[in-house]
Amino acid sequence: MNTMNFVQRRLMGHAALIMLIGFVAGVGLLVSAVGGIEVLPGKIIPIALFGSVPGWTAAHLGGMLNAILMIVVALMLPVLGFSLKTSGNLGLMLIGTGWANTLFYWASLLSPNQALTFGANRFGPASMIAVLGLLPALVFVVVAIVAFVMIARQAFRPGSREV
Repeated sequence: MNTMNFVQRRLMGHAALIMLIGFVAGVGLLVSAVGGIEVLPGKIIPIALFGSVPGWTAAHLGGMLNAILMIVVALMLPVLGFSLKTSGNLGLMLIGTGWANTLFYWASLLSPNQALTFGANRFGPASMIAVLGLLPALVFVVVAIVAFVMIARQAFRPGSREV
């Protein structure tokens, strides 16, 4: 296996795990929206689930979109012509972004303030879960911006290879 293939496979493997977590959040969304699990038509066993319907929606769709983003970039890397080192660094940047966002979505479900601030906000008081979810997300939003500036620059760069 060549090095580019390894970078692509690593990105896709992490994307698959994040996608699976997004699917689990889809089950949480269903249970949260219905208020339980339907075992027979019209027969719902009530289940009180943490989080809100909008929070479960964000965890479900956000996780899947992060995974799709990682897969798309993995497929783009050879076309863009980055060096193997830069491709590997971009892969790590996006893997970190995917996991930081996944952690944020789940922390948002579990924290009273929806992990939107380090202190209290209109949703509720601060918690350690909020800090653990928000801090990596804030760091990796900057990392993701840098990654996509690199991708855009490389895409518009004349020639096919990075020097």
